[in-house]
Amino acid sequence: MEYLPSLQQEFDELKPSLFELLAEQQLSDLLPPSIRYILAVATHRHPRYLLRVLNSYDELYALLSLVVERYYLRTFGGSFTENFYSLKRERVLLTKNGEIPRAQIGAPGPVRDSLRLRSADVWKNLLVMVGIPYLKRKLDEGYDIHAAPHASLIASGGPRYDPSDDLPPHPSLKQRFLHAYKWFLRNVYPSVNAAYYFSILAFNLAYLFDNSKYSSPFLWLIGTRIRRLGSADHKAIAAALDPPSAPSSAGSPRSRPGSGLLGLLSPQNLYPQLLTSLRYFLPASIFALKFLEWWHASDFSRQLARKATEVLDLPAPVANGMVSPAERKRLAEEKRQQAEKKKAQQEHQDQDQNRTKQDPDSPRKSALKSCLKPRQPPVSATSYLPIFTVPLPPPDSDAASTCAICLNPLTNPTACQTGYVYCYVCIFHWLNGEHQRQLDFMSGEGAGAPWEDESACAEDAETPPSKGKSRHGQWESGKGRCPVTGRRVLGGTEGLRRVLI
Repeated sequence: MEYLPSLQQEFDELKPSLFELLAEQQLSDLLPPSIRYILAVATHRHPRYLLRVLNSYDELYALLSLVVERYYLRTFGGSFTENFYSLKRERVLLTKNGEIPRAQIGAPGPVRDSLRLRSADVWKNLLVMVGIPYLKRKLDEGYDIHAAPHASLIASGGPRYDPSDDLPPHPSLKQRFLHAYKWFLRNVYPSVNAAYYFSILAFNLAYLFDNSKYSSPFLWLIGTRIRRLGSADHKAIAAALDPPSAPSSAGSPRSRPGSGLLGLLSPQNLYPQLLTSLRYFLPASIFALKFLEWWHASDFSRQLARKATEVLDLPAPVANGMVSPAERKRLAEEKRQQAEKKKAQQEHQDQDQNRTKQDPDSPRKSALKSCLKPRQPPVSATSYLPIFTVPLPPPDSDAASTCAICLNPLTNPTACQTGYVYCYVCIFHWLNGEHQRQLDFMSGEGAGAPWEDESACAEDAETPPSKGKSRHGQWESGKGRCPVTGRRVLGGTEGLRRVLI
């Protein structure tokens, strides 16, 4: 495709192919988001200093690009990325076909000087290279915020009419401008954006088939085209980059002060040196990026780290049994405290034995006191009444295969949402509030658990609990709740699950 124009007319070796121009344009479009990403990563670590820079990134990048591109246009005849591809920009002659092939071959130096960009052409190209891309980025950002379909979905919950877009009764100048700007983005900018890309496509096709000297409509407007660097261009660039030769020591005038090494660090020399070094920064950064991609994608780095750790000379382990004086003192203090504690326990046991010999009924009284300790039932969060629950089977029985409601071996085991397992019939009737144990408790016929232990202790104390007194209105029967925890079971009997043993 590069030599397609040669099939139609005489081949022009200074005319770049469309694919070179597209590659240069892609590289130029990748620079702003790449620098923005690096700046965003650095802002996460130093937000105090870089947050304002990141918020004004478009303006700062446009200003920096204006300085860099102006220097490269005046020194090398092309933009920063065009110089990387050995391209330049030149004016188009107002002659027939705009070509002077004989003069181009016979006198390339004078032709170059006559076609190089003048000061007005430099500013026109800066408008195309810096101003139009900046304006395009700001319009795209404004369209995404104010006019894109997803903006209305986020702001108002759907593509509907937003009353806030109307002008107030007495609008200010700023409000009028914002209203006109939003109207332009919603009604005019989509057509302008489509015309922008269609015009670029049309000029690219015309340039590809050698029907136009311009690859872009903006270059056609300013009368500038892109060409390859020739022999005269390389000689002029080399002469511009080479430092001036030092005068000889004999028979020559004395050099100016500051023209040596210190002269290179002066502001008037440091500025072009810094901007010229960007020519080497771009290929070096691309090489570093590709190297990092290969390093993280390959297994070479992990193998290298593994081999580096294999040759490490680890120190000898520390011998056991070596205790520092401070640690030895702490261990002795702990042993002394344990001995005093055992001695106090022994004295307490001796006192209990002496008390038992004097009063034989003291163990029974102490057991009765421990048995009669009050137990707090769970309280409902809605009715603020205590909830009737049952205790788990005693530890001495087979608790894993015993139902906590009927205290019999499990029959058709069924798990509740709280994790406890009961007989299916027991838990079904309990959740419905129909279990006999619930009915007895609410009617006062049975004490119920965990107050059954209190009943057993009361028998020993010859003080049986009162029976026959109804507990309705004072207790909850546990209907719809777990029999052990008192927590409400969601879904009632629908929330039960059979257990396969």
